[in-house]
Amino acid sequence: MEMTVQLTIDCSDPQRMVTFWAEALGYVPEPPPGGHATWRAYWAAMGVPEAELPAGAGDIPESIVDPAGRGPRVWFQQVPEPKVAKNRWHFDLKVGGGRDVPLDVRTQRVKATVERLAKAGATVLRIKDEPDMGLYAAAMQDPEGNEFDVV
Repeated sequence: MEMTVQLTIDCSDPQRMVTFWAEALGYVPEPPPGGHATWRAYWAAMGVPEAELPAGAGDIPESIVDPAGRGPRVWFQQVPEPKVAKNRWHFDLKVGGGRDVPLDVRTQRVKATVERLAKAGATVLRIKDEPDMGLYAAAMQDPEGNEFDVV
């Protein structure tokens, strides 16, 4: 049996999340299926009632994809309620290169990614700087408060 995986993230502002997570993951906004100018046009052609589409839904991409085709599709589903508790899952953005890479090199890679993502709208929660354990990492939040780590 063949299977693909999609990660669905509830959010209040899909456009903002698409922009941030495309930057964070190196993904691209998913274009609408062939022959359709927008996702809204595609959904209308599929018979989704207009009443089920929030204002602006589908006018811009609400999902991102790995341009290399390896990672899962990520869909940002607009929901009315805000995030109220800690995530039960999170992304680990492994940019350091692993334990075979010298700690000073991993540290610089993590710092560069943290700086880039902070400029894109993330917030640094804490830095884990533990050279005795060979660790340098950052706990961060995306623009809607979802936690993730950069290691």
